[in-house]
Amino acid sequence: MAAVYDRTQEDTGNIVALEHVNTRIPDQRIATLFYVTGLGYTRDPYLMVSTNNMWINVGRSQFHLPTGEPQVLRGRTGLVTPSLDKLVRRLEAVREPLKDTRFGFTPGNDCVDVTSPWGNRFRCHAPEDRFGPFQLAIPYVELDVPKGAAEGIARFYREIFDAPAEVEEVDGAPAARVAVGYHQDLVFRETAAPEPVFDGHHIQVYIGNFSRPHAKLQERGLITEESGQHQYRFLDIVDPKSGKKLFVLEHEVRSMTHPLYARPLVNRNPDVTNMAYAPGYEAAPWAMPYAG
Repeated sequence: MAAVYDRTQEDTGNIVALEHVNTRIPDQRIATLFYVTGLGYTRDPYLMVSTNNMWINVGRSQFHLPTGEPQVLRGRTGLVTPSLDKLVRRLEAVREPLKDTRFGFTPGNDCVDVTSPWGNRFRCHAPEDRFGPFQLAIPYVELDVPKGAAEGIARFYREIFDAPAEVEEVDGAPAARVAVGYHQDLVFRETAAPEPVFDGHHIQVYIGNFSRPHAKLQERGLITEESGQHQYRFLDIVDPKSGKKLFVLEHEVRSMTHPLYARPLVNRNPDVTNMAYAPGYEAAPWAMPYAG
């Protein structure tokens, strides 16, 4: 008898990848202690190697950290890391040098909640089936949005970007879950808390059909930057049904013909040091072995 497969599990929609989350940081030394030494990720060795920006590799995604006044994402970023126990040991090691910042972390049963030196929040997970076959990844970005916004936000991504999007309950509140890549989601969770002022942070996505969403955004007057042949930006998420502005989040939208699309990223193994060195184990595999 032939095998039966759920082919919908392989659908990604028109948005094919969430490539980076961008927040400014004022101090590269502190950022190195947190993102590289603490979280265990890797500074990109090829691009943005001066003091005005730093790119941090996480599997096939990145954090972009331009130097400047700190920005704080209004929500939290999900991370996949190979070992939560090793993560906690690394975070303990940077507790003292980061003591005068907002840095902190709380281990849980199945995740570790971490706060950056400037207040950005992360939820770190061990590799799980729900995050795909990855050991290093940014599987989701969760945003706090006003009550009543989830339905319209899901409609926006479905109608403008041809992205699978639905409303579900997340931690007891309605949330729009939008597929933005293979096992990657944007999650817009409703909250009654006051909405912080948007400070300019952004996310970047790659899309397959580049022109159709651009035309729909342009028709509504939402394009904020025509960056170049391969890229444009917009800020406002609106309900296509009513035209009401629901949330502000800058999107850097790139085509799959962008020169940086699918660029191989270096991921180091943070367990290998000069005092505990094993030849051939310097790199960290970002994916799990093929299960067949």
